[in-house]
Amino acid sequence: MSASVTLMDRAQYAALRLLVIVMRLVPFRVAGAVGAVVGRLGYAPFGIRRSVVDAQLAAAFPELDAAARRRIARESYENLGRVAIETTLVSVLPADRVLRLFDAPTGWEHVADALAAGRGLLLISGHLGNWELGAAYLAARGVPIDAVARHMNNPLMDGYVARSRRRLGVTVLFDDVAAPRIPRSVRAGRAVALLADQDAKGLVSTFVPFFGRLARTPKGPAVFALRLGVPAILAMVVREATGQYRMHFEPVPVRDTGDRDRDVDGIVTAYTAQMEAVIRRYPGQYLWHHKRWKRRPPEAPAA
Repeated sequence: MSASVTLMDRAQYAALRLLVIVMRLVPFRVAGAVGAVVGRLGYAPFGIRRSVVDAQLAAAFPELDAAARRRIARESYENLGRVAIETTLVSVLPADRVLRLFDAPTGWEHVADALAAGRGLLLISGHLGNWELGAAYLAARGVPIDAVARHMNNPLMDGYVARSRRRLGVTVLFDDVAAPRIPRSVRAGRAVALLADQDAKGLVSTFVPFFGRLARTPKGPAVFALRLGVPAILAMVVREATGQYRMHFEPVPVRDTGDRDRDVDGIVTAYTAQMEAVIRRYPGQYLWHHKRWKRRPPEAPAA
């Protein structure tokens, strides 16, 4: 790994470790608030990806005026900053402290029933609230959980994040080896968490409606749900006005009619619609910085 590590990689990693040392000196919520302030600077004055965020919010919420969309955009930047800080700190917290960050979940019975059956389950999530804390919460509750993740460009930071997740009790399945390992994990009675709301290069995807427009969406969770015959559950993490987090669980309908392509598209459409419904309730906590509608079906008109 050392041969592929650049001087910039080392500088970024050193800055991350220094940030962790400093932020550990203050309470977790205070550190998150600092992250929110820093995140807001990305919107103004720096304007990092601001044109992307503003354009996507205008398309997703045409019924809102410009002032309302600006408020959502600022909240989204604040949330991203908060996620960055909280994610670097949560791995040093004991399990009981992680649990105290959360109020009682909604729909927990769906997870409990699947685990009790011993067949494993798939958890489908998106970049809402603090998605990294969701896996930490489940691990703190004793759920055997694997999380599928993509490698970061910086190998030093990639290793740090993987080690942090392992300290929480979360097994990381990197996407380059995840396909053969997911079935083994599920058959062993484990929960496997997948993020399924980005048009990432290299992922087998399909186009389904998202905020009124067709968006290229990963269909891996749907394929595994059909192939393995296990429950698929939407799992979203939102931050409430009190500062506490809450997990929302909702079963994803999985129908196997024998027409594999149509069934897969139906499942992807279902969990994308369920995800959109939660995002509409907490739009300021969604990651609008990703170009969600970057690619369009060949037959679709230009955006």
